[in-house]
Amino acid sequence: MITEFKEEQKFTQWWLWLILIGIAFIPIFAIYKQLILGEKFGTKPLSDTGVVVFAVFIFLFLLLFYVMGLRTHIDKKEIRLAFFPFVKKTTQWSDVKSAEVLDYGFVGGWGIRIWTKYGTVYNVKGSKGLAIELNNGKKFLIGTQKEDELKRLVERAKKQEWLHLSEKLS
Repeated sequence: MITEFKEEQKFTQWWLWLILIGIAFIPIFAIYKQLILGEKFGTKPLSDTGVVVFAVFIFLFLLLFYVMGLRTHIDKKEIRLAFFPFVKKTTQWSDVKSAEVLDYGFVGGWGIRIWTKYGTVYNVKGSKGLAIELNNGKKFLIGTQKEDELKRLVERAKKQEWLHLSEKLS
């Protein structure tokens, strides 16, 4: 199937990375002070093993943010999203009751947000997204940085071009 829309988004906000890299200096400094200089770090210091485990945890957390991303692929048959490494979801157009590109505002942050008025929200930045309601009443929203391109795609789907084509492919 030919992909009609493709978008890959990552956490690239400069201020977020400034915070994350700032946090990474804490275990680096702790390792330097406690393991290299032999002085205890803080008023209630961790054991040497605890400092190493803390450092590994922080760097795995940074690695998670580095690899985490939202990928959206839409073709004439289905909508696929992957919020790596947590969620992989495929929705057939025939299961979609409504789809609309909108400005959803602030939903409590970025990432995966559940129990919003849009259902589950998958986003990494911005406030624009594809809001989808399924025939069974469930809702979800996929964040986008390509609002205009996605709006044109949804208009084509609303004209039922794809429903007709996917019935022929079955």
